[in-house]
Amino acid sequence: MAPTEGDPAPDFTLETDDGTQLTLSDLRGAPVVLYFYPKDDTSGCTTEACEFRDAIPDFSSVGARVLGVSPDSVASHGKFRDKHGLNFSLLSDPEHEVAEAYGVWVEKKMYGRTYMGVERSTFVIDADGNIIHALRKVKPKGHAATVAGLVG
Repeated sequence: MAPTEGDPAPDFTLETDDGTQLTLSDLRGAPVVLYFYPKDDTSGCTTEACEFRDAIPDFSSVGARVLGVSPDSVASHGKFRDKHGLNFSLLSDPEHEVAEAYGVWVEKKMYGRTYMGVERSTFVIDADGNIIHALRKVKPKGHAATVAGLVG
């Protein structure tokens, strides 16, 4: 069952774009914006990532940390980060365990084909580790600004 607003955020440890391990519960004491996206360097995902990059001052001003999660590899994340000057961590979830824990690994349909993939979603987690906003099936354009308004 997918967690929703008011639920504790499922804890996890994943490898970041620089090869270090990050554990969600280690970030308690400050808000976290956890956004799930389908694939590095695709048009929608690039739009979303660059908007989060540009909005980092808004998140930093309230002490919030932004984390992007996709099934892509650490190497892919590093290239994506460097190519677009991303200033936040990208987390590699190749087995989609974290996506499943958050209920965003779903059946999708495109061009008549059915497959499993990430549903673009964002979770705003408070300093105590609870989900205060769960945004599902989001559109990339303008999403970072919407989330910044929820965190501040």
